[in-house]
Amino acid sequence: MTASRTHVLIDTPIGEVTLVNTDGVLSGVYMAEHRPSPDRTSFGPRVTEGFDEVRTQLGEYFAGERTRFTFPVAPAGTEFQREVWAALAEIEYGTTRTYTSIAAAVGRPTAVRAVAAANARNPLCIVVPCHRVIGSSGKLTGYAGGLERKRFLLEREAEVREARATHAPV
Repeated sequence: MTASRTHVLIDTPIGEVTLVNTDGVLSGVYMAEHRPSPDRTSFGPRVTEGFDEVRTQLGEYFAGERTRFTFPVAPAGTEFQREVWAALAEIEYGTTRTYTSIAAAVGRPTAVRAVAAANARNPLCIVVPCHRVIGSSGKLTGYAGGLERKRFLLEREAEVREARATHAPV
């Protein structure tokens, strides 16, 4: 049986984002210049309605009102990729981890390059926070949507986290 897929385009502070739904569950979040570029012909028909909860929660995230997503997701990948993505999902809002720490978290401390490759293939950008992974030197490294978007997301999260810590309005 073939999966039913649809997609919608939404505007966000980091530009247009494509949301992909497979059998009623979010399976992809892609930015305009996403690298590596996904096969957009596999996204199914473009729709204008639906994705309501995802749109709401992403809006709350960008407004600084949400630090964790609660809708179901269905990323397609290998078992190892899904393990890495699960570890990414555990990175606390407004913080960062290194590829080395993620490799250790998945029980493969020498698989740093494999972790980086899985991170790069994350089909749920923002939702599964691959932007929170940085190099061991503390520098920003590759991001599917480009380093400017990664910097924006990290700075926004740090700003919101700081405001919450001091009880200041965002």
